[in-house]
Amino acid sequence: MGKFFARFRKKSSLSESLQRGILGLILVVTISFLISTYFIVEREQRSYAVQEAESITKTLSSNINADIVKYMELSRIIMTEDRLVKFLRADGDSVDIGMINDARYGIMDVLNVTEGVDCVMVIREDLILATTNRFTYKFDNEVLGGDEWKKDICEARGSAVVSLNSNGVAKKSDNRPFVTIGRAIYDIDSQKQKGIMLMNISPGIFDRMLSSLGYRNICIMGTDGTFLAGNSRVAQLYDSSFASDRIKFKDVAVDGERMLLSGGRVGDYPIVLLRAAPFSTEGIPFRMVYVLFALLLIFMIMAFFVGNFIRKNITDPVLELSASMDENKRSGDLKKIDVEMPSTELELLKGDYNSLIDHVNELIVTLIDKEKTLQKAQMRVLQEQIKPHFLYNSIETIGFLALDAGADKVHDALETLGSFYRNFLSKGDREIPLSREICIVKDYLSLQKLRYGDIIEDEYDIAEDTMKLVVPKLILQPLVENSIYHGIRQKGEPGVIRIRSYIADGCLHLSVRDTGVGMSSEEITRVLSTENPENRSDEESFGLWGTIHRMRIFEGKDDIVRIESEIGEYTEVEFVLDVGKSYGV
Repeated sequence: MGKFFARFRKKSSLSESLQRGILGLILVVTISFLISTYFIVEREQRSYAVQEAESITKTLSSNINADIVKYMELSRIIMTEDRLVKFLRADGDSVDIGMINDARYGIMDVLNVTEGVDCVMVIREDLILATTNRFTYKFDNEVLGGDEWKKDICEARGSAVVSLNSNGVAKKSDNRPFVTIGRAIYDIDSQKQKGIMLMNISPGIFDRMLSSLGYRNICIMGTDGTFLAGNSRVAQLYDSSFASDRIKFKDVAVDGERMLLSGGRVGDYPIVLLRAAPFSTEGIPFRMVYVLFALLLIFMIMAFFVGNFIRKNITDPVLELSASMDENKRSGDLKKIDVEMPSTELELLKGDYNSLIDHVNELIVTLIDKEKTLQKAQMRVLQEQIKPHFLYNSIETIGFLALDAGADKVHDALETLGSFYRNFLSKGDREIPLSREICIVKDYLSLQKLRYGDIIEDEYDIAEDTMKLVVPKLILQPLVENSIYHGIRQKGEPGVIRIRSYIADGCLHLSVRDTGVGMSSEEITRVLSTENPENRSDEESFGLWGTIHRMRIFEGKDDIVRIESEIGEYTEVEFVLDVGKSYGV
C-alpha cells in the first residue's frame, strides 16, 4: 500500500508539473499576445495619425502656397499701375502730396478686386513713401534709412520675396504680426531700380482658411516663432525643429492627453504649420485583433487538451515504467522489465532498456573474465618470483664464497643478479618508474652477456622527461628477452637491441628494436590477436603476447601496440600509452 501511495504521489507531482508548465505556457503566450497586440495597435494608431497629419498638413500647405502665389501676381499688377509708375519716375523735387495720393489711390483701385491685403508700401530710392492704410502702422525710420532690410529683396532682382513684418521697417499699432511680400520695382524702359514694394498680408485670411476647413488644432507661425493664426495653445509647443522642409512628428502630452505633434515649413516661405491631434481609435485593425483573440482562445483550448493527452498517454505510462525500473534497482538484480506500454514509442523505450540490461550483463561477464585473466597473469608473475629474503641471502652468501675463492667474475655476476631481482620484485609494486624498468632491463642484459658474450649489444635512447613516468612493471624485459631468444640468437650472429622512449601527442612511446631474424606477417598477426588466453601456451602467455595482453587490460583498449619487422633484418615492438589517462608523474 505504501508503494502504491508513493507511486501515486510521484504521478501527481509530475502531472502537477505538467499542468504548471502548460499554465505557464498559456500565461506567457497570453502576455506575449497582449503585449504584441498593444504594440500593433499603437503602431497602427500612430501610423494612421501620421498619415492623417501628413495629408492635412500638405493640403493646408498647398492652399497657403496658392494664396501667396495669388498675392505675388497681384503685386506684379500693382507695379504696372500708371499713377504708381509716374510717382516712381518723377524727380524728387516734383513729388508732392498730390502725386503721392494719386499713387496710393492707384494701388487701392487694384486692391479692390481682392481681400486680405492689409497694406501696400512703395518706397522710392530717395525714401519717399506712398502707402495705403498708413495710420495703422508705425515706421522705424532708422531701419528704413539702412540697407540691411532690403538686401534680400534687391538680390531677388524683381522676384517676389516672402518675409515677416515688413522686414522690420514697420509694424502694426496693435503689434499683430503679418506676412510680407516684397519686390524690387524696376523702370520698364531704363531697367533701373526705382524703389521697393512691400505688400503686407493680413493673418486673418489664414484664420478664415482654418475655420472654413474646420481645423481647430492647427496654428500657423513664422519660422522665428511668431504666432500668425490658428490655435494659440498649439503655438506654445513650437520649437525650431519644425522649421524643416520635411514634416516632423513628436509625441507630446497636453493637459494629460497624449497627442501627436506634427509640423513643417510651407514651401520656401518663413511660414510653419503646426498641428496637435490626439490619437484616435481610427486606423486600429479591430478585425485583425478579433481574429488574434479567437486564435488565442483556440490555443488555450488546444493546450488543455494536449496536456490531458500527454498525462494519460505519456506521463502516467512513463511513471509506471520508472517505478518498474526503480523496483528492479532496489532488488539488486539486473533483470528485464515486463510492463505493458500504451504506445509503440514507449514500448521501444522499454525494449531499449531491456537491451541495455542484456548489454550490461554481458559487460559484467567480460569484465569478470578480464579480471580473472589479469589475476592469472599476476599470479604467473608472482610464481616466477623466488622468495625475496631467501633469494637475496642465498645470492649474497654465494657471492662471498666466490669472492673468498678468488672468482671475481662470479661475484660480479651474483651482484648483478641480486640487483636484477631487487628491481624485478620491487616490493610487490604493480607500477614502477620507467627509470627502474630500464634498470631491470640493463641488469637482465648484463646477465645475458655473461652467457652469450659479445653477441649482444644494447643501446638506449631514453628521453629525460620520461624517466619519472610510472608504467606497469615488466613491460620491457619480456620484449628484450623475446629479442634475444627469438631474434638475435636464432640469427647466429652479433646483434643490437635498441630501447627507446619519448613523449609525443600526449602519449608515451616505448619501443624495443633488435637486428634479429625478424617476424613474418602471420607471426605478427598471431601476436597481435586478441584470442582467448586459455588457448595460448605458457610460453606465449608469459612472453610477448602475454605482455601485450596484460598491457591491453591495464590500458583498457586494444590499439596500444605496433609491430614492424622485415625478415632477416629487424623487428621493432612499440607500446603507445596514454600518459594523462593511466599513468602519472
